Amino acid sequence: MHSSWIPRGSYIESNRDDCTVSLIYAVHLKKSGYVFFEYQYVDNNIFFEFFIQNDQCQEMDTTTDKWVKLTDSGEWGSHSVMLKSGTNILYWRTTGILMGSKAVKPVLVKNITIEGVAYTSECFPCKPGTFSNKPGSFNCQVCPRNTYSAKGAKECIRCKEDSQFSEEGSSECTERPPCTTKDYFQIHTPCDEEGKTQIMYKWIEPKICREDLTDAIRLPPSGEKKDCPPCNPGFYNNGSSSCHPCPPGTFSDGTKECRPCPAGTEPALGFEYKWWNVLPGNMKTSCFNVGNSKCDGMNGWEVAGDHIQSGAGGSDNDYLILNLHIPGFKPPTSMTGATGSELGRITFVFETLCSADCVLYFMVDINRKSTNVVESWGGTKEKQAYTHVIFKNATFTFTWAFQRTNQGQDNRRFINDMVKIYSITATNAVDGVASSCRACALGSEQSGSSCVPCPPGHYIEKETNQCKECPPDTYLSIHQVYGKEACIPCGPGSKSNQDRSVCYSDCFFYHEKENQSLHYDFSNLSSVGSLMNGPSFTSKGTKYFHFFNISLCGHEGKKMALCTNNITDFTVKEIVAGSDDYTNLVGAFVCQSTIIPSESKGFRAALSSQSIILADTFLGVTVETTLQNIDIKEDMFPVPPSQIPDVHFFYKSSTTTTSCINGRSTAVKMRCNPTKSGAGVISVPSKCPAGTCDGCTFYFLWESAEACPLCTEHDFHEIEGACKRGFQETLYVWNEPKWCIKGISLPEKKLATCETVDFWLKVGAGVGAFAAVLLVALTCYFWKKNQKLEYKYSKLVMTTNSKECELPAADSCAIMEGEDNEEEVVYSNKQSLLGKLKSLATKEKEDHFESVQLKTSRSPNI
Repeated sequence: MHSSWIPRGSYIESNRDDCTVSLIYAVHLKKSGYVFFEYQYVDNNIFFEFFIQNDQCQEMDTTTDKWVKLTDSGEWGSHSVMLKSGTNILYWRTTGILMGSKAVKPVLVKNITIEGVAYTSECFPCKPGTFSNKPGSFNCQVCPRNTYSAKGAKECIRCKEDSQFSEEGSSECTERPPCTTKDYFQIHTPCDEEGKTQIMYKWIEPKICREDLTDAIRLPPSGEKKDCPPCNPGFYNNGSSSCHPCPPGTFSDGTKECRPCPAGTEPALGFEYKWWNVLPGNMKTSCFNVGNSKCDGMNGWEVAGDHIQSGAGGSDNDYLILNLHIPGFKPPTSMTGATGSELGRITFVFETLCSADCVLYFMVDINRKSTNVVESWGGTKEKQAYTHVIFKNATFTFTWAFQRTNQGQDNRRFINDMVKIYSITATNAVDGVASSCRACALGSEQSGSSCVPCPPGHYIEKETNQCKECPPDTYLSIHQVYGKEACIPCGPGSKSNQDRSVCYSDCFFYHEKENQSLHYDFSNLSSVGSLMNGPSFTSKGTKYFHFFNISLCGHEGKKMALCTNNITDFTVKEIVAGSDDYTNLVGAFVCQSTIIPSESKGFRAALSSQSIILADTFLGVTVETTLQNIDIKEDMFPVPPSQIPDVHFFYKSSTTTTSCINGRSTAVKMRCNPTKSGAGVISVPSKCPAGTCDGCTFYFLWESAEACPLCTEHDFHEIEGACKRGFQETLYVWNEPKWCIKGISLPEKKLATCETVDFWLKVGAGVGAFAAVLLVALTCYFWKKNQKLEYKYSKLVMTTNSKECELPAADSCAIMEGEDNEEEVVYSNKQSLLGKLKSLATKEKEDHFESVQLKTSRSPNI
């Protein structure tokens, strides 16, 4: 499909896709002048720039920025730039950024005026539907409704009043069709003194149908009476036909008269609109069409008893607008001291019934500066509720804008397409009314029932109605301050700030693992970590990146991650310093922006858009992979290279969307990786390259040496050196691989005295050698000694036997009775080994034979 600027009668419309399209006009000026034009630019998903080049295609310097500012929905802005003499080439350039299937809202431009043109080469006839009745007219005038004109007309011709009609700027008249149910609508009149309302039927103006044709229907009769709905909570009719707000300090549910709040309570101020007999005083409705004014003055919405619904309008592409104005938001008296938290919220229940491409926009304007689209719903939607949280005390205007179709149509084919809003509730609204009362804190010496504000982080004790501080590591509920249950415990691994308004991580975490204590210190990662993920490409080929900022811990719970929209040549710091109310700046624990690189679309600098908050509430930190329905799958990230457990930080967002009914959530997995020094590396799952697989839950892996546990005595071991010169060294070294940082340091090397092992070894060896030699010598000696003794003994025996025959004859050789017949040799001195050694040492020169006693059988009488 060809993408271009499209003429729409009185204005020209930009493309709706993600192509880059330029509207170019060249003019030669004899003298300096200026260009002026009006525009509508309501969608920040499309970039709109206006710049000027010379005939050398060089961009000319101007005093104004090339980026055109956004306008409020339904309002025309103006832009003017000075022109230099000579050739000026004017560029109106738009670039849409489509991240989904929803088309962007186009830029509209009209009334382009150039001053400084000395002459014109020719005059052009007025186009059909316009006329010029004066020579030399600067432009042609548009024919009014129910008239028409041809090309070059000097005046407009009226249509036949009864049978024909025409819209503004028509070139012909159209026959009036028969009236149908699409040509009228019903309204409810204000309640009368009897408490009745009448149902009235009216033709949609301007009336273009005929009642006198065969198939035409008649307008239903009006005047049917029905019971009026009750007053809205906080209002009471007091016997009259209209509802009035309850006086200060009183409350009502809408059916009973206003009553004062009991002692020890205060009114719960706000607005709750659930009955729609008349439009509330702080609301208004209107109709707007960028291409014509035929719905000007019409009511864009109509009350219908139990709901308010979009009206008929003038054509299907009208914007039917409903506004609610609230001068500010403030917390209850007892919570005045609370800081940095929710101040209020607006909730509405609605449904859409559509047969075409209808869209309902919910927009917010802060301090009457600019209206931004918060959420939108396309097509038919079942009855549902939406809540928008308020964090700032300012003047708010909430806008609901309904469009049946965004196509340029001037008919009413989809008149039955509508949106119904059943209720709108705003809490803690300034100048609000009360439908109930809530407990408040009383002074210690109060007189009467005067309420006093509690200090930050204090709840109201039920028994005494006195302020008591919430326990440590709890935070005070925004919606309730009555009772100790208003103090909500912080999540695992987190603590509360000083005023008990938020929970956060102080960057320190402790975990017990297998009888070993692991201590983590993420302080060096407390500054904002960033990840540029991509590139990705739209269906038209536009390159973009997802840019994430993560504020992990610390800072007393302050949200330090900042994301911006429409950044050109500015930095975030300049924006923050220049304006505290910069609406395109979001702060959170985790946020995301879409970055369009400069080379992708020919921009001078990279652009940032679609900044969203992914996490504004800290849930806790734990080694577990699941916390409050946030589950990190095991196969989502690679397996860690060590046994050191990963630490997980969990966050959520309090803002809900149509696709994320419970809000967005974020999980950051901190992994110890000694090779990633400093801030480390942040990545997303490979299976979810955008950081999320469903658009609601985001996952990040943060690898860094700073994510390792602190070192303890279990992370090193000792090595003892050899004993040298009476001294021994003991060294301490880290276990390898080292999986810890900081913590305790390695002990200094230890030096101790010792006895040298070599000396005693030598002594032992010497003694052993001496003992061995001595043993061998003694063995040899005694062996030789034994041989000599045996020889001498045998010789002695032989000598004794030889001399026995030479002795005198014995008196008797017989053996006497009682004598032993055997000779016995008895050793008289049988010495031990020690004795033998001693004898050996003291031997004399004479014969040293062992003495023996010979016993014989000889008679002692011989």
